[in-house]
Amino acid sequence: MLPLIPSYITFITGMSLDDVARARRLALIHALLFVAGFSLIFLALGASATLLGRLLFTYRAWISRIGGVLVLVFGLYLLGVFNLRAFSQERRIHITDKPLGYLGTVVVGFAFGAGWTPCIGPILGAILTYAATQAQVSRGIVLLGAYSLGLAIPFVIAAVAVEWFLSAFGSIRRHMVWVTRISGAVLVVVAILMIADYMPILTGFLQRLTPAALKSRL
Repeated sequence: MLPLIPSYITFITGMSLDDVARARRLALIHALLFVAGFSLIFLALGASATLLGRLLFTYRAWISRIGGVLVLVFGLYLLGVFNLRAFSQERRIHITDKPLGYLGTVVVGFAFGAGWTPCIGPILGAILTYAATQAQVSRGIVLLGAYSLGLAIPFVIAAVAVEWFLSAFGSIRRHMVWVTRISGAVLVVVAILMIADYMPILTGFLQRLTPAALKSRL
């Protein structure tokens, strides 16, 4: 998504990159509204996935194993083990003219979240699959909230420091293939844990490591 961020910033603000650099406060407001729009879509997806998992709770173990196999496929694809054309196709909603005002920016955020969902890719699919194995709807919301935050931070940074963002992205562009491969390796590990039903054990272990003072605040 990183190469597209400057284009989206200029689209939602209606300004050139030079103007964005001079009107940082206005750019920040539009960026936050845009983030709010797509975050609401992703949070709804997370809640829906977990709710579906609760309806099928009797089959939780099988859902976890089948989901683990699916996540494993996503991980191997990101690692470059195979190339599946369906994962490479793009289906997007393009808005040629942004609705005016702040509300229009939120609408564009909605369209981004809904229209890019099929091609944001294996990472989102893996998170939704894992969310479906959770017993509490709040867990799905938290998982997709973290995912939304990962997309939101670059947008906000680009809005308030577009010159720095363009320079930083230029320096890391050549390493993007390794970012993808590391993401794939993480998905493979998560898939193995899901298939072997070790995720609850890992969660319990991490909870025991969490300081009591921190748990009391969560």
